[in-house]
Amino acid sequence: MSAAAEHQSEQDTRSGPKRLRERRSAAFRGARRVLSRPGSGGSMRERLDRLRETAPEVYDLDEPADLYGDGVVEALETRVAELLGTEAAAFFPTGTMAQQVALRCWAGRTGSPTVALHGLAHPEMHERAAFSLVSGLRPARLTSESRLPTAAEVRGFEEPFGALMLELPLRDAGFLLPSWEELTELVDAARERDAVVHFDGARLWETTEHFGRPLEEIAGLADSVYVSFYKSLDGFGGAALAGPDTLIDEAKAWRHRYGGLVFQQFPTVLSALAGLERELPMLPRYVRHARVVAAALRDGFAAAGLPWTRVHPGTPHIHQFQVWLPYDAEVLAEAAVRQAEETGTMLFAAGWAPGGPGLALTEVTVRSAGLDWTADDVREAAADFAARLPGLS
Repeated sequence: MSAAAEHQSEQDTRSGPKRLRERRSAAFRGARRVLSRPGSGGSMRERLDRLRETAPEVYDLDEPADLYGDGVVEALETRVAELLGTEAAAFFPTGTMAQQVALRCWAGRTGSPTVALHGLAHPEMHERAAFSLVSGLRPARLTSESRLPTAAEVRGFEEPFGALMLELPLRDAGFLLPSWEELTELVDAARERDAVVHFDGARLWETTEHFGRPLEEIAGLADSVYVSFYKSLDGFGGAALAGPDTLIDEAKAWRHRYGGLVFQQFPTVLSALAGLERELPMLPRYVRHARVVAAALRDGFAAAGLPWTRVHPGTPHIHQFQVWLPYDAEVLAEAAVRQAEETGTMLFAAGWAPGGPGLALTEVTVRSAGLDWTADDVREAAADFAARLPGLS
């Protein structure tokens, strides 16, 4: 091979994943049928047009725009505190900032910078060690296995800690939630060790169906709770920290120090209020339908003759779950894109990640766009997808 050909081959190899991502994005935009179509996948014009439609329903747009956290920002904070049953709440531009501030405040109160958490929790997996490098906290892993921590592990942990952080649900383990009894036992175990409890509730909004409890009862187990406005509520971004007045007052001071007291935030805040109005009431229905989709996927893959599949958890705890298949990620990603390009149906819109040799996983989300899918629709789409895999066509 000539030097020029070798160079071109290297370029093609490097551009392959990028090209596939571009095809997947285009296929998603063009697909007639998907299980979830979040607003974040739309154009800026589409997002702004949607906000113009919904914002007047949730706030008086003739009121002055916010300045440094007043006005509509305070209205959102009040609404969150009401929903979660806490004394107060503070709006933050990101959850990463909100949780660092919360646990930094708790560390000052407990006298311990140690935070007991799961090794797959978001701060450990996706925040570049910000807890320790930015906020002087010391994460201590209760376990790193793909399961939830147990009350026995909390009680028997070999060193003291000031706070127990629980991610509900634990996304990187498959969007897992404990039972209500297990959750209360975890909280009790932390209290026995004189530790406070903080919930990483980025997806707490959709846990009511699994727990069979209202939001305020779930949040009431913890000393503080963080919630997100974009992961499930389709907001532009943003987060809130909820808890007692004294904690939130201090958190607002640290929010300023961290650079989170933004001049004006009304577009993001209005989108959050719209999400609470429109999406929050729909989440239990999404969860119930996700269970229909998960069961139909299993049936469809079994009928298609796939040698092994795993839908995890078997009965989804929220409206999101994992699908594992015995192929390389690149093979599955190509099949997903081709299905969308050729049929207009995109069964798997998210990317595929390696899960081991010859094994890959993806995340499935069911939202309003997926409610029209019957179990038969899902089984047919699964069979069509399987037919595009090596050895099954």
